[in-house]
Amino acid sequence: MSVRLTVAQALVRFLAAQHTERDGVRQRLVTATWGIFGHGNVAGIGQALVEYPGLMPYHQGRNEQAMVHAAVGYARQSRRLRVHAVTTSIGPGATNLVTGAALATVNRLPVLLLPGDTFATRPADPVLQQLEVPWAGEVSVNDCLRPVSRYFDRITRPEALIPAALAAVRVLTDPAETGAVTLALPQDVQAEAYDWPEEFLAARTWTVRRPRPDRAELDTAVRALRDAERPLVVAGGGVRYSAAEDALRTFAERTGIPVACTQAGKGVLPYDHPCDVGGVGHTGTATADGLAREADLVIGVGTRLTDFTTASGTLFHPGARFLNLNITGFDAHKQAALPLVADAREGLTALTEALAEAVPGRPPGDPARWAAAKRDWEARTDAAYSPKSEDARPTQAQVLGALDTLVTGDDILINAAGSLPGDLHKLWRARSADQYHVEYGYSCMGYEIPAALGVALAAPGRPVWALVGDGTYLMNPTEIVTAVQEGLPIKVVVLQNHGYASIGGLSRAVGAEGFGTAYRFRDPDGRFTGPPLPVDLAANAASLGMRVLRAHTLRDLREALADAREATVPTCVYVETETADSVSGPPPAQAWWDVPVAETSTRPSAAEAREEYDRHVTARRRHL
Repeated sequence: MSVRLTVAQALVRFLAAQHTERDGVRQRLVTATWGIFGHGNVAGIGQALVEYPGLMPYHQGRNEQAMVHAAVGYARQSRRLRVHAVTTSIGPGATNLVTGAALATVNRLPVLLLPGDTFATRPADPVLQQLEVPWAGEVSVNDCLRPVSRYFDRITRPEALIPAALAAVRVLTDPAETGAVTLALPQDVQAEAYDWPEEFLAARTWTVRRPRPDRAELDTAVRALRDAERPLVVAGGGVRYSAAEDALRTFAERTGIPVACTQAGKGVLPYDHPCDVGGVGHTGTATADGLAREADLVIGVGTRLTDFTTASGTLFHPGARFLNLNITGFDAHKQAALPLVADAREGLTALTEALAEAVPGRPPGDPARWAAAKRDWEARTDAAYSPKSEDARPTQAQVLGALDTLVTGDDILINAAGSLPGDLHKLWRARSADQYHVEYGYSCMGYEIPAALGVALAAPGRPVWALVGDGTYLMNPTEIVTAVQEGLPIKVVVLQNHGYASIGGLSRAVGAEGFGTAYRFRDPDGRFTGPPLPVDLAANAASLGMRVLRAHTLRDLREALADAREATVPTCVYVETETADSVSGPPPAQAWWDVPVAETSTRPSAAEAREEYDRHVTARRRHL
């Protein structure tokens, strides 16, 4: 039996019938579609969504990149078991997807992209918004999405949709090799009818597997753990996506091994757990980085071990060995590690059980060894959070401190770029496994506000905070309109510090003297050192439909944050922080990060920075 439908209609019906199942819990996979319509998708996907109004919920976006960010936020909050689709027109609508697709793939988060494409049949050549490539007639701007997609296909014939759609869902539900999935849809093919097999449109359930570790790899891992004297766990986002928090807690409590976290892994243990030692790496705590420097075995769990985590290869002891528990062999072998390729929950459970069998009665490690260092860091956090006066303008760290006194484990904080990720990684006291949502794989300015929409859709009823600096806000405020339209009561905290404060600080550190990082008028010498620009971001947010609360002092801020938390409409808290040059008041970086400095310069600032760079770079090592 077959059903005659257009390609777009068949695709919508197919997507609505796909489900995931893990640990006996079955749920719909593609729960909604974001879209901005133009020629290329209005007569295809647009018409199909009208054809089946109750089958596929629709969210109206304002910017294509932002729609992908919203979908990514939804997928992350859903532990990669539910996703959103994103449809665009051809031309700029499609190329606007590239940044969001890169973010999704870098962070291993599933999102389905459905960009319109130029005519497959080429009735007129070129058509509006077509890229002409003299040496390849089949190329379109959608080919920009190939390197940033985990799977890419162009549907040039109706029947080609069947294998392509199945392959797309396979990748969306793959616990290891997931990311952005792109099905480029020529506008004529979208509207073409075809007789579809009923089996293609039938309900289908995709099991999200939990691979267990290989016995030989497990035995090797157990021997390494048994022999280690100063082991350290580095927990990444894979712990969260596997829902392995309980397994990690059990492993840590039974072994007494300290647990440090990456940006993606922060919160997998609550901050007050005895084995939690905080963030690790360039933006880490002194506690975690001190333990990392003396560790003889580094146990990576669900982490990619990026340069921020390893302090650009300078953090860990030269003789340290690595044991990487990861669902992908690619990540498990990093740092010449002993690989343990498995689902994080299954791998941790197997390790815990095997250690108990291999070393019966062995006393666990002693959290008292780092308890004093942890208390010292908490005191430093309190100092950064504490104000001199409630009536003074707050620093950025004091903004976090005010929020810290207000939230519970229900609240979710979203951030991605600027100086806030570093402050949050060092200072924030995560109270629940999913409270801390910092996108730092791609660190994309403009992610926070749209991602907050996706998180709010995935976790209705929970307070969702988007923390943004003024530079990030100016990158992508458009989805405020969508929040207003959808009635999503997100809370946007805008910190005005008159420029790219984080990069300004880095610029001065590398001898570039803060060039091009301040939002100020030019002085008579042409430098941006004049007064701040008269830009009112609070008025901008209000013009987009948000309720806005202005905070001039820390006392005002506390009242505004409390008001925003209880608000039932999208609410913005706007606060100008202490100074443009004082980014925050937390402790400085506890480990290095490699940003090359000019090898030669006539400017003293650059020459001094190069001397400092040469001193640090000699500490880099390869773990082989």
